[in-house]
Amino acid sequence: MKILLVAPRTPDTFWSFRHALRFVSKRAASPPLGLLTVAGMLPRRWQLKLVDLNVQKLRDRDLRWADYVFVSAMVVHADSVREILDRSRRAGRTVIAGGPLFSDEGEPFPGLEHVVIGEAEELAAELTADLEAGVPKAVYRAPRFPDIALTPAPRWDLLRFRHYASMSVQFSRGCPYDCEFCDIVALNGRVPRLKNPDQLLAELDGLRSLGWDESVFVVDDNFIGDRRRVKELLRAMVAWRAASGSRMTFLTEASINLADDPDLLDLMVSAGFVKVFLGIETPEADSLKACSKVQNVGRDMVEAVRVIQAAGLEVMGGFIIGFDQDKPDIFERQFEFIQKAGVVTAMVGLLQALPRSRLYGRLKREGRLLSESLGDNTRAAFNFEPRLDREFLTANYCKLMRRLYEPRAYYARIRSFLDQHRSRMPARRLTLGEVRALLRSFWLMGVVHRGRRAYWRFLCTTLVRRPAQFGLAMTLAVYGHHFRQVARTL
Repeated sequence: MKILLVAPRTPDTFWSFRHALRFVSKRAASPPLGLLTVAGMLPRRWQLKLVDLNVQKLRDRDLRWADYVFVSAMVVHADSVREILDRSRRAGRTVIAGGPLFSDEGEPFPGLEHVVIGEAEELAAELTADLEAGVPKAVYRAPRFPDIALTPAPRWDLLRFRHYASMSVQFSRGCPYDCEFCDIVALNGRVPRLKNPDQLLAELDGLRSLGWDESVFVVDDNFIGDRRRVKELLRAMVAWRAASGSRMTFLTEASINLADDPDLLDLMVSAGFVKVFLGIETPEADSLKACSKVQNVGRDMVEAVRVIQAAGLEVMGGFIIGFDQDKPDIFERQFEFIQKAGVVTAMVGLLQALPRSRLYGRLKREGRLLSESLGDNTRAAFNFEPRLDREFLTANYCKLMRRLYEPRAYYARIRSFLDQHRSRMPARRLTLGEVRALLRSFWLMGVVHRGRRAYWRFLCTTLVRRPAQFGLAMTLAVYGHHFRQVARTL
């Protein structure tokens, strides 16, 4: 059996880092972990080939080679999926599709005859047998949230590592919080399901055996959803790093109550974590209460960010505009919060009603839905009718994004972050790739693009005042170049 695994192209979004990746000669931020994990569930006797459209083109001969085409996608990939389906249909190849894009509530895709709904662990054996018999079913539906301790290691051997800036692993699925706008509870459940520490360490060893010892994204819905179990993992990671001499660094997603647990913070930094994404959402308390963001309510979120950054982690923040409780001054309040907290990477998006979220159901009952979700809340568009004037919100959202990533404001946030941050990572020399990226930044950001004067001032003051943080500061400066390009397209 010959299986072609096709990862759809991710559009140029805030998190694609496409403009920053050019500085380090990479094509994508991270590989398609879902497809690689499904590949690990397939028989070893089968022949597998991965085509990630973010790093290479889908060729006609790839389609001719395959018996079946597997596609895994999220909502943001809908347009690319349609192209893949059209190419496969013209080549006479059958597509098996799965991932969050495909559900009973989702939009139909013409020409798609076989869909896997839900997680694949308990469906893989049935699907494998049906494919070998040549009689795949129209729908495979997961009967429950499976035990991910049974999940096999991803098939890293299908990748070309040189194209990626980071690798991805997963320790848990699910989140204990049920925010109204989020679909994670519907997708992965409210009780976190976890692998055992040895299982994840084996995956990291697998990456190292293939030559990867750099950045790894732990893609959990909420890494600290089960604090007791995650501390067990972190202690094991600390011992593993000491024994193996690994230089891997990690980033992940968590909730802001991470700031309440100094022991957990210390363990994360000791285990090699350097960044964490937090859903901060809004400084408007009424909005937090209304959307059930209970972990953010009643706390000083600026101070929480500072505690986490002082411990040695960089906070990347998610922010949302368009809640029913938002006032017209929400744009100024968001800007002031982000600048004051020193959240360098601040993803501000317009609220989207995701199909399986509680928000979607409420707005549907209220007759306020306009369309399906775009899957990207930084496109300056709503898929529902907000309480405030829609044109007012979208116009001011675009202004806010450009203001946040204007060089002076952005470099001021980096300086604020560096003042708070207490890195415990050992100092090291820049790699050849990092030197090349720095030289490219000299030209693009210091000569070609606007903001040249602010760039050189930032570079020089960092060299003089914070020489030990120079590498980190310049990496963040390059990220800012990407964010500015995205903001300018709004």
